[in-house]
Amino acid sequence: MPDHSVSSLMTADQALHQRKCTMTDPGVLRADMHAEDALISRRSIRAFEYEPVPDDLTRRILEAARWAPSGSNIQPWKVHVLNGNALQKYTDAVLAAEKNGEPREMEYHYYAPEWREPFLARRRDCGFGLYGAMGIARDDRMARHDAFVSNFKFFGAATGFLFWIPSDLEHGSWLDYGTFIQSISIAARGWGLSTIAQGALGEFPHVAHQMFDIGDEFTLIGGMSIGWPVEDAPVNLFQPDRIDVDEFTTWLD
Repeated sequence: MPDHSVSSLMTADQALHQRKCTMTDPGVLRADMHAEDALISRRSIRAFEYEPVPDDLTRRILEAARWAPSGSNIQPWKVHVLNGNALQKYTDAVLAAEKNGEPREMEYHYYAPEWREPFLARRRDCGFGLYGAMGIARDDRMARHDAFVSNFKFFGAATGFLFWIPSDLEHGSWLDYGTFIQSISIAARGWGLSTIAQGALGEFPHVAHQMFDIGDEFTLIGGMSIGWPVEDAPVNLFQPDRIDVDEFTTWLD
């Protein structure tokens, strides 16, 4: 039987201190931000300043995010941090694949095979809203294509992540991975940074597998851009709606 006596257990404060005392000092001041404010202020940024996130700050964010929960604590995450030449090399390779018409075949199905309501309407509202914010007409296919390709340029950010998961894991571990990605986004907000999680960065998986010598034992989920937003960029001012709590919640007594 496990020993659950008081002497064998740390208090919550002791556990927090133990975790924090081993974390990297990024050498910058952290914003005084409540967790709720970090959640609400998180936005999907699509125009970044070209300024790399210092390695120590990136490490601190990942050190915080690694405490995301996972079933049986298996921690299924594997991350590539791209800066400088590595980010440019990867960007160039993906853009070349897109230009050459190489297959855009994600290693999993992000969306259902067919759209239905109410999800179709929400998707259209989001897409049309984004294009409208950028001044792109609905029938301007070239401009819409260029806007999408900005994904592969990390929206101008100088730091990016790629996310991998062991290919033999099941849906539960993918759910866990979502909490890890969200934890990165919220930890970044705590340091005044912004992010965008990008499934689109998983659309040319063969490029990443070849470049980083990763076999099929891992699946490329996608990636993330991280950095400081261009605050006055119109695309960053678009705020998609969220459904009301009572639309997705059933209250039971």
